[in-house]
Formats: sequence, structure tokens, C-alpha cells
Amino acid sequence: MSFAKKLFTAFRPTTLNKDGYPAYVRSAEEQYVQTLVTNTFGNTFYADQHELLSEAGELHHAMAQSNPQFMAKAIVYARNEGYMRLQPLFGLVVLSAYRPDLFAKIFMKVVRIPSDLSDFLTILQGLRRGEGGRAVKRQVNRFLSGVSEYWAIKYNGRGRGYSLGDAIATAHPKPTDLKQQALFHYLRGQDANLSLLPQVDALEQLKRATTEAEKMHWIDTGKLPHEVVTGAIKPTKAVWKALLHQMPTFALLRHLNALERAGVFEDRYNLEAAVSRLTDQRALQKAKILPFRFAKAFRQVNHPVLRDALRDAVEYTFSNLPDMEDKTAIFLDISGSMNGEYLQIGSVFALALYKKTQGNSLFWLFDTEVEDARPSRRDSILTQADRIQARGGTDTGAPIRKLLAERRKVDQIVIITDEQQNSGSPFYEALLKYRSKINPSVKAFIIDIAPYRNAMVPPQDRNTFYIYGWSDTVLSYIAQTAKGYGSMVQQIEAIVLDTAD
Repeated sequence: MSFAKKLFTAFRPTTLNKDGYPAYVRSAEEQYVQTLVTNTFGNTFYADQHELLSEAGELHHAMAQSNPQFMAKAIVYARNEGYMRLQPLFGLVVLSAYRPDLFAKIFMKVVRIPSDLSDFLTILQGLRRGEGGRAVKRQVNRFLSGVSEYWAIKYNGRGRGYSLGDAIATAHPKPTDLKQQALFHYLRGQDANLSLLPQVDALEQLKRATTEAEKMHWIDTGKLPHEVVTGAIKPTKAVWKALLHQMPTFALLRHLNALERAGVFEDRYNLEAAVSRLTDQRALQKAKILPFRFAKAFRQVNHPVLRDALRDAVEYTFSNLPDMEDKTAIFLDISGSMNGEYLQIGSVFALALYKKTQGNSLFWLFDTEVEDARPSRRDSILTQADRIQARGGTDTGAPIRKLLAERRKVDQIVIITDEQQNSGSPFYEALLKYRSKINPSVKAFIIDIAPYRNAMVPPQDRNTFYIYGWSDTVLSYIAQTAKGYGSMVQQIEAIVLDTAD
């Protein structure tokens, strides 16, 4: 290819985005990772759940045929590092039809809890795959052999989709002892010896309890998880108080509003217990809570002490993020299509990243205009994120044009967006001008938090890096990639798939 042809045709847009604006197509592997870690099947600004489901299905089948090894690694990554469930399970079902060997290697890394198994079997049935064949049945049996009494009461799915009882009836696992036999009978809705199942017995007793004292007794005796209790009885203030002290961190975060409305935090001891749990750095790391969950809870609770605890929790979540050593420009898309969950995620990400940059770095907001967010490294991430609101259209080239106009030299550009430009000049056109006039070696990092498959930059550009997802790990990729550790796709390719356990 001649230099002229390469210069004027190789980087020409090859497709249109959801708004009909010129865009590019990235590699199939990048599109696949993007789908796995951003597509929750919910309606988005530009696509409804049926369209997203159809597109995801096409990608799963295409990847299973073209690069099943990468597919398996990406599914494991999405479930364990991206904190996603449905898309990895969808991919696992598709992979089982093409490569049963790879499916067997990763099954237990993707189907981690009974609700995963339920959704996996539901998807399998929805795709008209029946029971999936011997390879699937073998893995389902492996999972069922580890079902505990605690799982049985916490995820007891009778009457709620494809249940554990349904899975047992389908796979026919052989119980290893009398207790497991009783557990399988219980899950199948059959007579079971509850003397062998004290937690199950406590749950059945709770359902029949008539006084609050009896209810509290069986909750405590059975160490019944909050989902079981709230599903079996209508919780009172006293019940919520008891549940507060045994909820996992993620559950506590999700139920803060309910606990506050029930008056549980009127007791100083309960309030201090909640704050202690929410600011436990080790527990937060173990819980793997998506950052925007804190922003959602922050908007729902009113107690000032709880709001301060949530502010601290987010700071701790990102405390291990590596510092960005070079001068960085951070651009956050606040256009209308980002409104809601995307902007909550993007705002937290942008501010967390800004706090790890040098003092002369930038943080600008943009739609069709550009605004200096004037962030503070001392003020909390949540307080500042709560003030950011969505506005109008999208001009992804606008912030780079402002850099050009002001002749500001930066070492790296980070843009957080759904990439759906609909006005102004393209991002890539502005980026090329910036490189030619200000800094030819500037690196661009595009954090895409939406499932739309088109892109602002062609794959041939070796100084632009795409990072997909909602978890706090996506920010670590920026610091790692800036130091030469490779792209997100390359890091997923480096995952080693162990043999099946």
C-alpha cells in the first residue's frame, strides 16, 4: 500500500454509530470483551434489550467459531474481574456447543453460585438446547455435589425459574451421605429428615412463628441469611436490626435505605456497626462491589454519618489504584445518552482517576461544549460525582480541540464515554491534529462503558488503547498500559486456563 493510500484511506471510517455518525470497527476480540463486561441486557439510550440480546448472540457464536480459546478466557475474566453474570453465562452456554473441552475447563470458574446455575440452565433451555448433553450434565453434577445447606436456604429457587430442585431432577446427582440425601429431597419438595438439616428446620420454624421472640430465636438459631428472612416474613425493626449484623458487605450497602427507613440507625450502636462494616478496606476489597453501587446508595440515604461512610468507602475502593505519573487530561462525556447509570459510573471513574494524577492534570466535562469541572483532590469522589449532571448532544472532538486552541501539552488523554457522537468533528480527526501540532507521542485511553459495538478510533492506531467495563479494575489497566503492559485484550489473552478440577 502506498504512503498516500495508507494516509488517506486506511483510517477512513468504515461504519456508522447508533446516531448515524461515521465510526470504526474494532477487532472481534475487543467487541467481544466490550459485550461481556458492559451488556446487561437492559434497555439503553440507543438500543432495547431485544436488539442487545440479538447482537450478543451473534458475537458469542462468531467468537466460538473463530477464537474459542480467547472466548473462554474472556468469559472467565468478565465473571471474576468484570463482576458480570448474564453475559458470561450466555457465552458459556454457547461455548458448550462448540468446545466441550474448554467449557469443562471454565465451568466452575463461571458458575460460582446457585443463581448462576439457575440462569445457565434457563439460557440453555431458552436456546432450545434441552439438557445440553453429557458434557453439560457432567459439570452440573459437579456443581450440585457441592451444594450446601446454607446455599439451599439462601438460593432456594422453588417457584422462581429454574431451581436447584429442577437441576437435581435433571442431572440426578448421587448423594454422598444421608445429610445430602435429605438436602436433595428438600430441594425437590419431597419429605426430608429435617433433623439432619438444622438451618432448613430453622427456616421452616420461622415461617410458622407467631411472636417476634420466636422469629428472633429461629433467625439466630439458624443463622438465617437476610434474603431468606425477608422472603419468609415481613421484617420488623427488631428483625432488621438482627439482620444488620449478619449481612455481607454488598447486602448491607443495598439495604441501607431499608434499614434507615425502619429506624435501625436511631440506635447509635447499630449506626457505628454499619459504618465500621462499610469502611472496612479488606471487606470492601473482598466484596468486589461495582463503584457505581456506592453512588446509588449515596443518593438513597439521608443520614449524614452514613453518607460520610459511603464517601470513605469509595476512597478506599480506589486506594490501591497506581498513580498516573505523566500529565493527564481526563474527559468525561455528560451528553444525554450517558444519563443515569452510565454517568454515575463515569463520574466515579473520572474523579478516582483524577485523584491519582499529577497536580497539573486536567478534568473536563463535555457534551457539545467543554467545561472545566474544577475538581478537588481533597473533596470526596461521591460528593463531586453527585454534582455532575447530563446535558445535551455529543461532540467527542470538542475537548481535544480545546487542548489545541490553548496549546496545552499532555502526555495522555483519558476519555470516558459511550462513543455515540452526533455533532461536531470526530474525536480521531482532532486527535491526529493534536499529535501533529502539539504532542506526536500522546497516548489516548478510551474507557467505553456501553455495549455499542462501533468505535471512535480505528484499530490501526497503536497509541490508542480501548478499555471496557464497569469494575474498578478498568482504571488499573490505564496505569499498566501506560507503562507498556499491553492492551486489555492482550492481558486477557495472557490468562492461563487450568485443566478442569
